[in-house]
Amino acid sequence: MKDKLAQSERRFAELIWRLEPIGSGELVKLCSREMGWKKSTTYTVLKNLCEKGIFQNQNAVVTSLLKKDEFYARQSRRFVEDAFGGSLPKFLAAFIGGRKLSDTQAAELKKLIDEHKES
Repeated sequence: MKDKLAQSERRFAELIWRLEPIGSGELVKLCSREMGWKKSTTYTVLKNLCEKGIFQNQNAVVTSLLKKDEFYARQSRRFVEDAFGGSLPKFLAAFIGGRKLSDTQAAELKKLIDEHKES
């Protein structure tokens, strides 16, 4: 699966995730109304996202092969790999960027680390 989506593809994907299962004809009407797309544009973008393994269009019904959370989790992991050499501590240091964590945030992070720590 290719993780990167153009902004228009992401908007389109968000529509599908929000409304699935959705008929492809209904999707065409919705994209015309909300995005100003022609039928051919909708089907081209849908085809591209199906080829990327994110959605499927079977019997004129569009559903996801990857749920929204799964897709964004993969994107996040790819970003950490590409930008920080896979180092989660480097990513967190950059993300926090000198800000202070609240006691609640620090406790949540500690809990998350403990739950995912290798034994």
